[in-house]
Amino acid sequence: MKHLSLSALALTGLIAAPAVADNYIASNWLAPVHILNEQPYQKLAEELKNDPNANLTFEVYSSGSLVPAKSTMQGIRDNVAQLGVVYPGYSPSELPINNVLNDLVFTADNALAAALAYTEVGITNASVQEEWNNNGGVFLGGYSTPVYNFICMEPIRTPEDAKGKKIRTAGGAQTNWVEALGGVPVSVPIGDVYSGLSRGSLDCTMSDPTNLDKGNKFWEVAKSVTTLPMGVVMGATYVANTDFWQGLDADQRSALLDRMALGLARTQIVYAADVEAAFAGSRERGLEIVAPDASLTEQLASFQSDFVVNLPKKSADERGIADPSALIAEFQSAEAAWKERLSGIDSNDPEAVAQLIRDEIYGKADMAALGQ
Repeated sequence: MKHLSLSALALTGLIAAPAVADNYIASNWLAPVHILNEQPYQKLAEELKNDPNANLTFEVYSSGSLVPAKSTMQGIRDNVAQLGVVYPGYSPSELPINNVLNDLVFTADNALAAALAYTEVGITNASVQEEWNNNGGVFLGGYSTPVYNFICMEPIRTPEDAKGKKIRTAGGAQTNWVEALGGVPVSVPIGDVYSGLSRGSLDCTMSDPTNLDKGNKFWEVAKSVTTLPMGVVMGATYVANTDFWQGLDADQRSALLDRMALGLARTQIVYAADVEAAFAGSRERGLEIVAPDASLTEQLASFQSDFVVNLPKKSADERGIADPSALIAEFQSAEAAWKERLSGIDSNDPEAVAQLIRDEIYGKADMAALGQ
């Protein structure tokens, strides 16, 4: 049966939750072939289905067919789905602390380290845990997009090249950065960027390079890519309904976490491989891959430094939360630690990365206590 009301069944006292906890629903607002669906969800469902010892299966609803992206957190809270992808930017008032972390990673230059730092902090930091719990969910792992670059009609090498350019941003620090360069930040849906570049209403977009060839196919209209590392965007790959998570027995949790570790690793590794493929294909199509001038790199470093210094007060004022200085420092420390750990393994090997996640995060945290 499809499990739509675990808490109601448990409250009757007639049925113990684990007895009906073998077939659940996962919601993913991305297409089945998208990296953030195929790697952590489609493969998770298939692997659990083929493991008779897991006693745990998922039916994955894709492309927002169950609940749309902006309602996924509510759908998990209401037990419409027991598992889902949640982007905190869609729920800024409900997840302000998570959005502070997403602001912070405008400074990130390593997507894999950022994703694993977010996973670790999301599971071990009490304030982040509490925020998810207050929204009816248990955070079990996060993702990071590849590092953002400039994708343009004319190359940006120096700060002067950006002046007056109409550049699509996703808001927040990206907007402030473009303004600092003398550019004109433009807020449009990513689906409108292709036409904007081709018609001249946009000169550039800030984007992760996979958009060159995946889905949006910017390489059909853009002329250059500047490999300036302008941070990442993070989200929760796995958020579980609290009653669902607490209703699982130890073996089910172990089976789920084992495969989630692999799902997190595969997602980031495929993202990285797709970036390389996008650059290779772009070169073949004649796009210019531009290394930033030192003056542009230095201005970005100065902006990022000032940004981090000002972020605690800005977050407290604009997001209405307590001073997040300790959280910011914790994330930065975790990010640095993950860079060090990853330097000691083949970070293109999904099983090697997954084992680090199992050992350093799931194996050290009290996973059974999450959501209590």
